[in-house]
Amino acid sequence: MPDALPSHAPRAAAHALVMAVVQEERSLTEVQPRPFTVLPPEGQARAARLALAAFRHHGRADHLLRTPLRKTPPEIVLWALRLAVVEMGALGAPAHGVINDTVGLLHKVAPKFAGLGNAVLRRVADMLPDAWDSAPTPRLPGWLRGGLQNAYGNAATVAIETAIESAPPLDLTLHGPSPDGLTGAALPTRTLRLPAGQQVSALPGYEAGAFWVQDAASALPARWLAGHTRVLDLCAAPGGKTMQLAAMGAEVTALDISGARLDRLRANLSRTGLSAQVVRADALTWTPDQPFDAVLLDAPCSATGTLRRHPELPLLKTKQGLRDLRALQAQLLDRVLERSSGLVKPGGEVVYCTCSLLPAEGEEQIAAALQRHSGTRLLHRPTAGVPPEWQAADGPIRTRPDYWAEHGGLDGFYMALLGTPE
Repeated sequence: MPDALPSHAPRAAAHALVMAVVQEERSLTEVQPRPFTVLPPEGQARAARLALAAFRHHGRADHLLRTPLRKTPPEIVLWALRLAVVEMGALGAPAHGVINDTVGLLHKVAPKFAGLGNAVLRRVADMLPDAWDSAPTPRLPGWLRGGLQNAYGNAATVAIETAIESAPPLDLTLHGPSPDGLTGAALPTRTLRLPAGQQVSALPGYEAGAFWVQDAASALPARWLAGHTRVLDLCAAPGGKTMQLAAMGAEVTALDISGARLDRLRANLSRTGLSAQVVRADALTWTPDQPFDAVLLDAPCSATGTLRRHPELPLLKTKQGLRDLRALQAQLLDRVLERSSGLVKPGGEVVYCTCSLLPAEGEEQIAAALQRHSGTRLLHRPTAGVPPEWQAADGPIRTRPDYWAEHGGLDGFYMALLGTPE
């Protein structure tokens, strides 16, 4: 890093990341690969952490800003203030440096608001840390909160909101024995859990392909298909479930429509020494040479179950977007279950899963699909380590961020195992 690079450069980069997400309505993962060429890797990592924290805690920051702000400033200013408040309140950064750097940033992006920013942030700093700790847990947007309340009740909704305000731990799926020097807690489902904030590429065994990152909930659906010889993984990238299936000995075909995401899948397969046939195609039209023993469909969804990892998503998703996703999920289910598609052999098995908390993308989708496809049935297959209360009497499993609080929580997921007619 050049000597002249200002110390506040990562803060400015974090602000640029946040504004790219907000203005382009794209996720942090999508905009983050843009290189900040003046920043070394540790500076880029710090900028990403700050941006993530800003999205995670912006509701709490708004609570503290409400008093000193007489009216809401332009978005570019508001996010600069949010970043500063979060850095002081959630991350414990010294107020003096944060305020000075934020005022400097405002002089560049919105000069007329530099004085306001200085005054507002000094008032907020005087309220810390007590005001931060006593602020109410931020609520999710109305369209999402209402859906969760209808599904789980108010108390569970509040518990979910509380859970997603905490940074999630790092979950790893091991490919063989745990490498020397890699220490963590083994969850009941065999996922290895490490504290949050780890640099994955620096962990023992990373270069040797001894593991891959995969939330404990996301690791469950593929385990239902152990023992199948030929398995199709639909919407497969970035490949966590593909690698699981391959590690279990299956001949896997991994299909996805996104070339960029398939590049990540190939890289993951290469690093772990696992193999799969990789196909770029539209799952709604692609036909194999012969049907598969089983199909795993991890359908595109609202990703509301991953809010602990992607706290910017509530700002990007809409009710209309959910309707579009529901229609696509139904189309994909129909494509897999229709015998004419040639995707799954008669009597084969299908796993449908989504990383969504909303029954409209899980329980309701499966209920409707069973009505449309006579002879298809739900199968009940216990999964090692899964508490019985997570699994319905007819087989599907539902996880939520507030589950396993004693272990650090997990993503929200819905998964169902279907048997097709002979």
